[in-house]
Amino acid sequence: MRHSAANARHRPVASRTDQVNGRQTNHRTDERSAVSSSPAISDSPIGVAVIGAGYWGPNLVRNFQGSPAFRLRWLCDLDRDRARRVLGDYSTVQVTDDLDTVLADETVQAVAIATPAGTHLPVALAALRAGRHVLVEKPLAATYDEGRQLVEEADRRGLTLMCDHTYCYTPAVLRIRELLRSGDLGELHYLDSVRINLGLVQRDIDVVWDLAPHDLSILDFVLPPGIAPTAVAAHGADGIGAGRSCVAYLTLQLNTGAIAHIHVNWLSPVKIRTAIIGGSKRTLIWDDLNPSQRLAIFDRGVDVATPEELGDEERRDVLVSYRSGDMVAPALTEREALRTMVEEYARAIRTGSPALTDGRSGLRVLQILQAASHSLANGGLMVDLQGGSEG
Repeated sequence: MRHSAANARHRPVASRTDQVNGRQTNHRTDERSAVSSSPAISDSPIGVAVIGAGYWGPNLVRNFQGSPAFRLRWLCDLDRDRARRVLGDYSTVQVTDDLDTVLADETVQAVAIATPAGTHLPVALAALRAGRHVLVEKPLAATYDEGRQLVEEADRRGLTLMCDHTYCYTPAVLRIRELLRSGDLGELHYLDSVRINLGLVQRDIDVVWDLAPHDLSILDFVLPPGIAPTAVAAHGADGIGAGRSCVAYLTLQLNTGAIAHIHVNWLSPVKIRTAIIGGSKRTLIWDDLNPSQRLAIFDRGVDVATPEELGDEERRDVLVSYRSGDMVAPALTEREALRTMVEEYARAIRTGSPALTDGRSGLRVLQILQAASHSLANGGLMVDLQGGSEG
């Protein structure tokens, strides 16, 4: 009998507009201890199975097949013919439409799940309970509570739970993380992110749940330790009568007083993926669609003298000065983000230490998405991520 989670592969995902009710714990932690019950992993390639051969599954298949750290054992999908086409005529990877068959194979030590978000909970839970390490396509789950179940199950069993926040593994975002955490940009003042294109309008989720996970996961990834969002407000519009927001703006307040703004849009005639990150020392511009210069760092900004630095006659006024210096474009190595992500999955499994985008990072993104849905449903209400809301 086929596993019910595997059968859910092609069911449409329910629209998630769950409200954030009551107080929730913010699980922003950088480390968790490995549990001794974690399966032993030798230096030989890790046996892995990919669950789902739809849009994202083939990319995972290609990268696992190209990684010396893994040996792809299975590709599981309800459409076995499609799975075979993904693998090609001469592949020795086994194909099945039965999740239980995959989990019964003792050579499979890890799985990668690329199924609709509504199926992530049952499929990932089944894998964790079978003692397998789990990588899940974004978002981690369909709701915050479902994501929390996965994190708790992985913790109990000492298994790796990783979220495939692919953009976090691009050379550009890895460099942004380094620049912010090293202090090269100074104190963070603001982040302004734009992710717009013409389509694809989804039938089961709004533009926030479709596109914003990319920007929210990047924000979570690059913020220095101790800095985190505390509240979010979202405004959206459905200009074409799709029955869900096709354009949306998210505003996040950070615990330092800084602000982050995210614009996502299915209706733009042009494709734009940019972010501006303003610091007290320098400002960074990331243009993901410009391979010749993805990052530009400007030594330009605004300085304000404090009253202690002013003379007696100037103390009543604040002195503002504008700084105009050089622009530097850091050299970046072009490398596929999924390749780096797969390597990080192997590292986390072998060492028992959390992945850079572990289950808790996925949970933090879910918390903001769910709060943003609550805000959208309530006219842009500012929702406290620590629990409750502000009018």
